[in-house]
Amino acid sequence: MALLRITKFGETVLRKKTQPVQELTPEIQKLIQDMYETMYASYGVGLAAPQVDIPLQLAVINVTPDKRNNQFVIINPKIVKREGKIQSEEGCLSLPGVGGAVFKRSAKVTVEAINEKGLPITITGEGLLARCLQHEIDHLHGKMIIHRAPLKRMWEMRWAIRKLKKENMW
Repeated sequence: MALLRITKFGETVLRKKTQPVQELTPEIQKLIQDMYETMYASYGVGLAAPQVDIPLQLAVINVTPDKRNNQFVIINPKIVKREGKIQSEEGCLSLPGVGGAVFKRSAKVTVEAINEKGLPITITGEGLLARCLQHEIDHLHGKMIIHRAPLKRMWEMRWAIRKLKKENMW
C-alpha cells in the first residue's frame, strides 16, 4: 500500500464532477486500500477520490477510532433521503492549515452506493457520519466546504490560503 498525495484547494480536479466507477478492477481495489492508508495517515475520517487526484465517484470513510472494523467505501453514491438540519464545524484534508467552517447540513441522511465487492449498500447516518457522508459526496460533485461556508468565513479561508501560499506552506 502507498500513501497518496492529497490535492489542495485550487487544483482543478477538486472542482470537477467525477465519473462513475464502471468496473471494480484490481487497480480500483488498490486505490481503495491506498486511500484508507492515506486517510489514516492524515488523521481524517473520510477521503474522496478527487482528493487524491482521481476523478471517480469513490470515497472511503471511518468516523470511529477503530481503524479496521468500521471502515467502508462508497462507490457511485447517491443521497436518497435527508432529514432535519444541524449546524456544526467541519474541516477538510484538502484545506490544510486553514481551519474549518460552521454551516448547516442535513442531520440524518440515507445513501445508496455499491461497496468494494460490487454489492449494493444502503447507509443511514446521523451526527458525524451524516456530515462525513455529505462532505465526501460533495467532493464527488466538485464542491468543498469553502463553497458552503458563510461569506465572511469563505473570505477568511481564502485569505488564510493566500497567506500560506505566500509563506510557501501551501
